[in-house]
Amino acid sequence: EKMTLLSYPFELVAPMAAISSILLLLLGPLLVPRFYLVFLLLYFIFFLYSQINHVFKFWITSSLMMKKIRQWNQSQRINEKTTSNNNNNNNSPTSPTPTPTRERYNVVDDERMDEMEASLKLYEDSHFIHSFIVPNYAEPEGLLRDTIKRLANHRNAQTNYVIILAMEASELGHGAKAESLAEYFKDSFLHFIITVHPADIPGESRGKGSNVSYAARVGCSEMIRRGVDRRRVILTISDSDSSIPELYVHELEKSFNQAEDPYFLLYAPPIFFSRNCFDVPAAVRMTDITWSAMVMANLSNSRGIAFPCSTYSLSMVLAERVGFWDTDADSVGEDMHMMLKCFFKTDGMARCQPIFVPINLTNVQTNGYMSNMYARYVQAKRHYNGIADVSYTLRNAFGISEGSNNEILIANTKKSSMYASPTFWFDKLIICIKVLEAHMIPVTSGWLMFAAVPLMQFVLFPPHSMVAIVDPADNPILTSDFYATLWNIVKIITVFLPFPLFGTLAIYEYLHRYVDRELYRKQKSEGRTWRNCFDYISLPIAAWLFMTIPSTIAALKRLYKTNDQYIVSEKFFEEERD
Repeated sequence: EKMTLLSYPFELVAPMAAISSILLLLLGPLLVPRFYLVFLLLYFIFFLYSQINHVFKFWITSSLMMKKIRQWNQSQRINEKTTSNNNNNNNSPTSPTPTPTRERYNVVDDERMDEMEASLKLYEDSHFIHSFIVPNYAEPEGLLRDTIKRLANHRNAQTNYVIILAMEASELGHGAKAESLAEYFKDSFLHFIITVHPADIPGESRGKGSNVSYAARVGCSEMIRRGVDRRRVILTISDSDSSIPELYVHELEKSFNQAEDPYFLLYAPPIFFSRNCFDVPAAVRMTDITWSAMVMANLSNSRGIAFPCSTYSLSMVLAERVGFWDTDADSVGEDMHMMLKCFFKTDGMARCQPIFVPINLTNVQTNGYMSNMYARYVQAKRHYNGIADVSYTLRNAFGISEGSNNEILIANTKKSSMYASPTFWFDKLIICIKVLEAHMIPVTSGWLMFAAVPLMQFVLFPPHSMVAIVDPADNPILTSDFYATLWNIVKIITVFLPFPLFGTLAIYEYLHRYVDRELYRKQKSEGRTWRNCFDYISLPIAAWLFMTIPSTIAALKRLYKTNDQYIVSEKFFEEERD
C-alpha cells in the first residue's frame, strides 16, 4: 500500500491530461481566456516543432531503409553472378572466356564489393543462435504457419534458428494447433520449442507481455539444457503475423558484431503494412500507415533513446539481466515497456539500436466494413493501454521503484552501479519527454487541434448576438492588442499544423512503392497507385476513431485501473496451398 500511495501522483498524469484538455476546450474561452490563449500558442508551437522534427527523422529512416535494401539486392546479384561464374568454370575449365572481373560487374567499386562479400561471409559463417518467440492467442493456424515458413526459408534456419511457439493455455485447441505446426516444421529448424502459458498465474495481466515472458524463461532454460551457449543467443520477439526477411537477420548480426557492447542493446526494426492493406477500409489502412511512420521517425535518434514496436531483438544476456519481461497490468505495452525496463535496470546503459529493415505486418481484417472498423477500434484500445508506461517512466526516473523483496527504493542522485551511464540523469529527462510525447499527444491533440480554434471563435465572436455568451468588454482579444496579436498568431499556426503530416505522407508514398518493388518483389499493379491518394479523405475519421477516442479512454481508465478482458482483433488470413 505504501508503494501505491507514493506512486499515485504519477498515475494521475495521464488521466489529468485527458480531463484538462477536454475541460479547457469547453471552459477555457469562458473562464480563463487569457491563460487559454497563451496555452494554445505554446501547445501549437511545441506540436508543430515536434511534427517537423518527426518529418526529418522519418526521412532519415526511410533513406537508410532504402539504402539497406539497395545494398542487399546488389550483394545478392554479386553472389549470384559469382556462383554462376564458379559453376561455369567448373563445367568448362578450358573455356576461352575470361573470368569476369569486378570492373565488368559495374555494380559497385572494389571497396564496396569487399565490404559486401565480407558481410555475406560473416552471415554465412554465423555462430549466433536466433531464437524467434512467436506469441499467439486464437490466431489462425494458417497465419502462424505462413509466418514461421518465411523464417524456414532463410538459409541458416536449420543450423541457427530456434522457434519458441508461445501458446496460451486458455485457448481451446492450443495443443493440437501447436503439435500440427511442430510436425509441419520438424526438420526446418535447429530446435522447435512449444511453451504453454498458464492462465492462472497470480499477479499477472493477460496479454502478449506475460506470454512472451513465460515463453522466454521456459525457452531459454530449455536451450541451455540442450547445450546452447547463452552468449550466442539473440531473442527476437515477433507478432503472429510478422514477416521477417532474411535481410533483417543479416543486419541484426552485423550490428551485433559492430556494437561496442551488444549486450546492452535492443534492436528495433521499422514496421510496415503491405500484406493485406488493400483488403481493409481506407481508414484502417491510413491508421496503420501513420502508425508505422511514427515508429520509423522514432527510430532515428542520435542517443539511442527510441522504442521498438511489435518486433524487436535483444540478447538472452540482457533479458536475464533485467529479469525478463514484466507481467503486471502496468506492462501491457510490452515492446516500449521492455525498452524502458532495460534502460532503468541498467542505469541508463541500455540503448535502442535501429535495424533499418522493415517487418511486414497484416492490417486487422474481418468480413464486413463495419466489423473491420470495430476490430481496428478494439485493437487501438488495447494499444493505447500502454499509457501505463507514463506512470512507470516518471516513477522510475524521478520518484520511486520497487526493489527486491518488495522494498521501496527512493530515487537519489547517487549512481547505483559503477557501470551507470555518465549522462543518466540527462537521458532520463529525454526518455520522460519522449514517453510523454508518445502518449500525451494522442490524448490531447485530437481535442485541441480540431476544435480549440473553431470553438473559441464561436464563443468570443458569435455569428449572432442571440448566441453571445461573453460580453465584449470581457473579451481580451477586443480589449488588448497583446492578446489580439496572440490570437492571430494562433490562427496562423493552425494553418500550418497539417503540413508536416503532408510531408510525412509524401515520403511514405515513395517509400512504400520502393519497398514493395525492391524488397517484396511486387508488380507495379500490386502496389499503391494514385487512386490511393483518396485514402487521405479518411484521415479525420481515422484520427478520432482510432487515436483520440481510444487514447482518451485508456487515460481515464488509469483512475481506476481495470483488468481488461484479453481480446485480440481478428486477422483474416487465407493460406496459400503448397
